[in-house]
Amino acid sequence: MDSAHQSVHWDGAVNAWRIAGDVYRMGRHEWVTEAGWQQMYDDGVRTVIDLRAARERTSRDTDPEVPPEVKARIDVVHCPTEDPDHSRFSELFGHYLKDPAQYADYLQLFAEKVAAVFKAIAASPGKVVVHCSAGRDRSGVIALILQRLAGFSDEEIVSGYELAARGINERHRTHGAPHAHDPYLPEAELEATLTHRRASLRAFLEWLDAPGFLAANGVSPSELAAVRAKLAATDAATMQS
Repeated sequence: MDSAHQSVHWDGAVNAWRIAGDVYRMGRHEWVTEAGWQQMYDDGVRTVIDLRAARERTSRDTDPEVPPEVKARIDVVHCPTEDPDHSRFSELFGHYLKDPAQYADYLQLFAEKVAAVFKAIAASPGKVVVHCSAGRDRSGVIALILQRLAGFSDEEIVSGYELAARGINERHRTHGAPHAHDPYLPEAELEATLTHRRASLRAFLEWLDAPGFLAANGVSPSELAAVRAKLAATDAATMQS
């Protein structure tokens, strides 16, 4: 198994990490520059799976311009993990998913949508990047299920969550938070938040049966085998720990 949590350096990519093997995670793909898309392609990425709701998939004035022909070589697949208009969404998650204490409810409410991401990973040629907005929770749910399938320990998975939480917090420090619901936290506040969330994540991992969840929600044995094969892949990609 590859070492966990290698940072990935594609120009413009925010909170980008290798999950395991040929599968990666990051924040919104609109942050990636033309050079970054080329680097992704050169590293073997052929599919980007966008986990966001349709209304989040918009450009911002500060996003870099990328020629369509550069992006066209990598298939961007829209595979939302949630329906933010669901009647129970705000009751369970507030404005959005942002705490591992919410993950079990999230999987139960949106089981088929989450499982569909794994079917998409199984069907994807080449290397795969999954991303949400911040690269922390929705992509984090997918990442931890993948890492559980890959045999990562609880502590490795918790460490990966913390790196992603710290990664987007640093982005908020340098570029400003997009809204008041998820502000930049100074170290003392961040550590207090992470202390709670690490405990919640460990409890969630005790609850989670990753293969059972996927099988119960339509991921076939052959699709699960395809996902595991991607997680087991090794190469000499230009990654830096």
